Amino acid sequence: MRSYIRAFIVIAVGCVVVALFRPTQEEPAAPILPAQADAHGAQTTLIRVPPSGPRIWYGADHYPRLSLPDGQQEVVRSVLNITKPMTFGSFVWNDDGIPDGPLWVRVDLGKQLLSVFRGGHEIGSAVILYGATHKQTPTGNFPILEKQRDYHSRTYDAPMPFMLRLTNDGVAIHGSNVREDWATHGCIGVPLDFARLLFSAAKKGDLVVILGAEQGAGKA
Repeated sequence: MRSYIRAFIVIAVGCVVVALFRPTQEEPAAPILPAQADAHGAQTTLIRVPPSGPRIWYGADHYPRLSLPDGQQEVVRSVLNITKPMTFGSFVWNDDGIPDGPLWVRVDLGKQLLSVFRGGHEIGSAVILYGATHKQTPTGNFPILEKQRDYHSRTYDAPMPFMLRLTNDGVAIHGSNVREDWATHGCIGVPLDFARLLFSAAKKGDLVVILGAEQGAGKA
């Protein structure tokens, strides 16, 4: 297992989106911060809730955009304000006050992090397991093909609770015992309670974007 994920890459980060364009966590003098230039020179205005708040909001005129492997982009309106280290088995889920909207999932294999967005708002983030060298997790855009709450893999004789199938050859997101130095047979393993929440929120056809290490770094 590529176990290079450590607390230092997730302290005050929380998810890959934050790593891409969340500003430093100094306390603001006012709830509205001045415009800042992102990696591409674009001006991004950030509206921030108080430090204890659960969410960081971006200005409506300058929403950040995340590039997908097919060249499309997804607008991000807010991200979770995660201020504690995320480790193997940990996750955050908060959709309080977030309206219904299109749901999509972003998986960054390089950071071993999965983020869930609804209507442009990040509502969940979790540390994941993914495929070992001999059975790698594929990258690209994948619609959810099937949902099964109590699926059991016949190939590996293993439970895959809250399974969201992504490929016809069995790659899926499912509940798993997420531990350091563990890997999957190509699937994306998430903590069981997180898998339950994601299973309830997602539906067939929702988009899952899986990025390799070289794709997830610095792309916005």
